[in-house]
Amino acid sequence: MNITNISSIDELGAIFAESLAEVISKISGFSLGVLSSDHDPDFAGMVGVMNLNSKKRGMIFISSGEYNMRVLCSFMTGVPKNEVTKEDIHDALCELVNMTAGNAKLRISDEDYMFTLSSPFIIDGENMSIITKKRVHVVSNILGDGEIFIKLKIVY
Repeated sequence: MNITNISSIDELGAIFAESLAEVISKISGFSLGVLSSDHDPDFAGMVGVMNLNSKKRGMIFISSGEYNMRVLCSFMTGVPKNEVTKEDIHDALCELVNMTAGNAKLRISDEDYMFTLSSPFIIDGENMSIITKKRVHVVSNILGDGEIFIKLKIVY
């Protein structure tokens, strides 16, 4: 794990992407890489969110389809994926956000980007949009391995 001094929001996004990939590898054994920007699967319905409180306020968003989260939740809990409930998936997504942000926090040495963690929460529903102000910096990554896909968005 590298401790990084950050010079751009893109570097911050890369740290979070590396953190998410590492967390998923540890809990499931899947080796996710950052995919090209033209691969943007539709993950309607479920988003894990956490506020990042620092000198520069931000948020982390992690979204994935129900199948992807069912598979990851099964690895996290040991419950067979066909027995995983919606509540289990919500808990797993919150924990995924929490572990990713915690892992990223350990990698950051730049005081402007050091943050405290808030409690993660879930936004769940149909036909949702996350809209940000125009002057906000957004870094978005899709991580996947051909079977599992997860979208990560950092807003500062």
